[in-house]
Amino acid sequence: MSQNPPSESSLVREFRGQRGSRRPVWFMRQAGRSLPEYKKAREGVGMLESCLMPELAAEITLQPVRRHDVDAGIFFSDIVVPLKLAGVDVDIVAGVGPVLGQPIRTAADIDALPELEDEALEPIRQAVRLAVAELGSTPLIGFAGAPFTLAAYMVEGKPSRDHLGPRTMMHADPGAWKALCDWTARTSGKFLAAQLEAGASAGQLFDSWAGSLGLADYTRHVQPASAQVFDAVHALGKPLVHFGTGTSELLCAMRDAGADVVGVDYRLSLTEANRRLDGKTPLQGNIDPALLKAPWDVLEAHVREVIAAGSEAPGHVVNLGHGVPADTDPAVLTRVVELIHSIDYPAAS
Repeated sequence: MSQNPPSESSLVREFRGQRGSRRPVWFMRQAGRSLPEYKKAREGVGMLESCLMPELAAEITLQPVRRHDVDAGIFFSDIVVPLKLAGVDVDIVAGVGPVLGQPIRTAADIDALPELEDEALEPIRQAVRLAVAELGSTPLIGFAGAPFTLAAYMVEGKPSRDHLGPRTMMHADPGAWKALCDWTARTSGKFLAAQLEAGASAGQLFDSWAGSLGLADYTRHVQPASAQVFDAVHALGKPLVHFGTGTSELLCAMRDAGADVVGVDYRLSLTEANRRLDGKTPLQGNIDPALLKAPWDVLEAHVREVIAAGSEAPGHVVNLGHGVPADTDPAVLTRVVELIHSIDYPAAS
């Protein structure tokens, strides 16, 4: 029996502003910390190491699709993987996050950054091919970190609450800041392109820390770099999502960087997000992760509200308004997926 290609899946159709056969849903961090099979697969293997083992990365990508019946796999990797592949001294420290051996804070530091070579991306391509072959008609979403978030990690040298270092650099040394963002844009663009070329059906640019910026700083100092990433992959013809946390005031600028779909975090209703985007842009989101541990009737009512609001947009892919918390009961996620799939589209008027 022939299968429909991933390009005809409900998820890709909604990303393109078309109705699918069922309401599509996937979860950010769905392949990660809450699944016992994930923890077993990663026993004794470091995070970055696991991302660069094609068979393991593909297996972890597939696990939540098997367990939850979500409508897409999200490629298992990390936003700093392309930095590692380029030769930057970076590691992911348990309980901390990405840590650089030496922060990047001067023009000389930026000039010395190595370029990401095409052959270094082969483990990524292999993992994508393995995952795509197993997923069949279910699409795979590729992803990359947005230039600002990568640059923020590089300037701070580790995670930060206020991202004061990069915010200062963009004003105190705008030439160095632009050079760093050009580097992170080139690097993220290559990383995302490798996934899409190897068979991913869509791509998502994560800007985890853009919410620390005001609109003027974002538009002037960050949006052009994000646009470079989208420009690097637009010709591949795959739908592209732009998601950030705390970015309610930046939604239009994030769309205008080149996204087909805008991801919305839990802080803003999809009704308001759709209004701000003039009712012309497909949306992704935005179940509040905090409610995953609420009583079922509370969670169910919230999911139904999210779906009703998302139905007002040209397309809607259900997701969380951020990642799956580590202590989430996997059975709750499965039940949420079943609920979403059970809700019919409103009748055409």
